[in-house]
Amino acid sequence: MNFLIPVVVLVGAIGYWASRRSTSGIIGDPRVEANARLTGYSAIVLLFPLAAEVVTGARPGLLAHALLGFLLVPPVLLKLGSVGYRFARYYLGDPRYRAGGPPELVMRLLGPVLVVLTVTLFATGIELWLFGFAFGSQWLIWHKASFVLWFLAMTVHVAAYARRASALALADSRDRLDGVFARRSLVVGSLLFGVALVVAMLPFSSPFTLLPDVG
Repeated sequence: MNFLIPVVVLVGAIGYWASRRSTSGIIGDPRVEANARLTGYSAIVLLFPLAAEVVTGARPGLLAHALLGFLLVPPVLLKLGSVGYRFARYYLGDPRYRAGGPPELVMRLLGPVLVVLTVTLFATGIELWLFGFAFGSQWLIWHKASFVLWFLAMTVHVAAYARRASALALADSRDRLDGVFARRSLVVGSLLFGVALVVAMLPFSSPFTLLPDVG
């Protein structure tokens, strides 16, 4: 697995390069700014749980890995919704969203791929937890393959947007744009919903944990 280290360094460098070349920025329209800040909040909240999910997926820790996955589902959906709304408004020609300019080409191409990989990763993980190999062992192969590809794509994404996401998450502490309570409530609510999913899954006897040679 040592070959992964230079690969991760390379894709991280690509993300940093893309962040330096990006011409997109935050503009004055409050609705565009509010959407961007919600995305920033979601990104920062997801950073450490996703890192923990990667660690528990790379070493034995199936229960922790699965429960972290359920915790992450609502905040991930919130971020996908926020980014998806901005994506739709931009490509539908909304001048308020187009005024900020597009992301760098690499990130525009990577975005849809990352969304597909994220949905695949979580969907296959949930299927395995609920049904084990009842519908075939290929689900585990898909989960592991999507995990590796997702991790590489996410490394580029984090390297490209980490600094901007941090600035967006802190922006409301400086000027408190209208809707700050709603934005923070959405993020906190998504985390609480995630905790509720974890609690609901605790008594569930996953067939996947009963199968030999898994994890």
